[in-house]
Amino acid sequence: MIGEHSSKQYDHELEGIRSKVLLMGGMVETQFEEALNCFRVGDTAKAEKVMADDHAVNQLEVSLDDACSHLIVKRQPAANDLRTVMATIKVITDLERIGDEASKIARTAKSLHERGVTGFGHYDIIRTIGKNTADLLHDSLDAFARLDGKQALTIIAGDEIIDHEFRTILRNLITFMMEDPRTISSALDTLWVAKAIERIGDHAKNIAEYVIYVVEGRDIRHSKPVPLEG
Repeated sequence: MIGEHSSKQYDHELEGIRSKVLLMGGMVETQFEEALNCFRVGDTAKAEKVMADDHAVNQLEVSLDDACSHLIVKRQPAANDLRTVMATIKVITDLERIGDEASKIARTAKSLHERGVTGFGHYDIIRTIGKNTADLLHDSLDAFARLDGKQALTIIAGDEIIDHEFRTILRNLITFMMEDPRTISSALDTLWVAKAIERIGDHAKNIAEYVIYVVEGRDIRHSKPVPLEG
């Protein structure tokens, strides 16, 4: 009976942590969406809010890491349960880094607006990669919420598309800069934004890899994932 009670308490505490992780995921999703909007319209006030919101994300990372550490010490989870906690800690780290990248995008948008840069069409260049990465992030959080291994594998494959889009943007921006040196400053800003978006895609892929780790016990980082059976 004591073991059963302890197990139920562990499940309750872990579920509470997972709920807060998903809350954190929603926060960084909003941050990313707002950062892209700032880059599209050049809203300095919104850009500053995105950067300010990053402090709340950072504080949540610290409190969640602490909660996970306490859970391990208090409950001493068995191998399978420990795997879930360790994967959750890694997801928290990736979410915090997504918030950092969203702040970089907002900071660049603010700089462009303050410099009065217009006419370059920066948002059109990153529109597609921005939308696809936002979708990838949303799906990775959904896979984490439902521990859906098959969806996680789809997300991992989707990151390759993001990487391809980034390489295309890089080639196009280099062409712009070579043809018209006056665009160099704006093109570089757009490139930094595209790179930040590409990094968000990487973090979304990482979250999907942790889902595979929880579901199957396989660490597929740095290797080609084997499709799930069934």
